[in-house]
Amino acid sequence: MANIFTNLFSKKDRQPLSNTTLLLTITICTFVGMYLLAMLIWGGGFLNPQQFLDLFNNNAYLIVIACGLTIVMITGGIDISVGGTVALITMASVVFMEDHNGGILSSVLIALGIGLAMGIVQGYFVAYLKIQPFIVTLAGMFFTRGMTTIVSKAPRTATNELFLELKDFYIDIPFLGTWARNGNWIPASIEVGVVIALVVVIVLWAMLKWTRFGRNLYAVGGNNESALMLGINVQRTQFFAYVLCGVLAGIAGFCYLLHTGAGNASNATAAEMQAIASSIIGGTLLSGGVGSVVGTLFGVMSLKTINNIVVASGLREPYWQSITTGLMLCFFILLQSVILSYRKKKLGHNAG
Repeated sequence: MANIFTNLFSKKDRQPLSNTTLLLTITICTFVGMYLLAMLIWGGGFLNPQQFLDLFNNNAYLIVIACGLTIVMITGGIDISVGGTVALITMASVVFMEDHNGGILSSVLIALGIGLAMGIVQGYFVAYLKIQPFIVTLAGMFFTRGMTTIVSKAPRTATNELFLELKDFYIDIPFLGTWARNGNWIPASIEVGVVIALVVVIVLWAMLKWTRFGRNLYAVGGNNESALMLGINVQRTQFFAYVLCGVLAGIAGFCYLLHTGAGNASNATAAEMQAIASSIIGGTLLSGGVGSVVGTLFGVMSLKTINNIVVASGLREPYWQSITTGLMLCFFILLQSVILSYRKKKLGHNAG
C-alpha cells in the first residue's frame, strides 16, 4: 500500500499537464479569484445569486457561438460571420412566425438551416478551395448582415403565444435566492437558453475529449503535415469544423431570440469579437492545437464579470468596458505566451 502512494505522488512518474489543461486551470482560477474579489470589495449585486445566474441568462447565445469559434480556432481557423448569422436567424424566425403563421419547431429548423448553410459554404471555401478563413468569413459577415436587412428593414417583435410562453419560462433553482423585504423567498432562476448552452458545452467537451473527430481537430491545428502523416483527412476535418460552427451559430441565434424576442439588423453586433476574446481568455490559441470549450465558458463569464466590475466602479460609459476588455485580452495573450514559452524551454531542458 505504501508503494502505491509513493508511486502516485512520485515526481518522477508524474505526468505534466497538457497545454490545454494548464490554460484551462489558469482561466478557472482567474474567474473564481476575480468574482470573489468583486464580492469582497463591492458586495451588493455580486452577493446576489440572481446576478450571478444573469451572467448565464444574458450570455447564453454568446457561450454557444464562442464554443463554435473554439472548435474552428483549435484547427487554426477563424469565423467572424457568426454575429451576422445570429442576426439573420432572429429576423428570419420572427418574420416567419409573424407573417407566415410559423411555429416554434419550424423556426428552430430555419435557425439550424441557416447556420448549416453558412457552415457548409464557408467550410468548403476554406477547406477545399484554400481561401483564407478571414476573407471567407468576412464576406459571410457582410452577406448575413445585408440579408438581415433584406428580410426586414424595420425591427420585428415576436407575438406568437407559444413562443412567448417558452421565452418567459424560467427554471427556478430552489436552494439559491434571496429574501424579499416582505419576508417572501424569491428563488433565483435561469432561462431555457441557459440549459441549451450548458448542454452544448457538455456535448462538445465530451466530443473533444473522447471522439476521434475531437482528436483530429487538435492534430490538424497542431501541425497539418503531421496530421496528414498520421492518416488524418485534414480537409474534411477543417470542413466539418466550420459546419459545426455554423450549426452552433444557428443554435445561438435561437437562444438569442428566446432572450430578446425580437429580430433586428443590429442584433449580436460585435458578438464575433466577444466570442473570439472569450475563447482566447478561455485558453484557446489563435495558432491552433490548444483549446477547451469549458475554458471558453469561463472565458465568457470572466469577460462579462470584468464588465460588471467596471460598472460597479462607477465607470458606466461603454468605452470603459471596451478598454478593459482590450486590456484583459492583451493580458491573457501575454500570459499564455510567457507560460507556454517557459514550459517549452523547461520540457526541452528536461528532455536534454
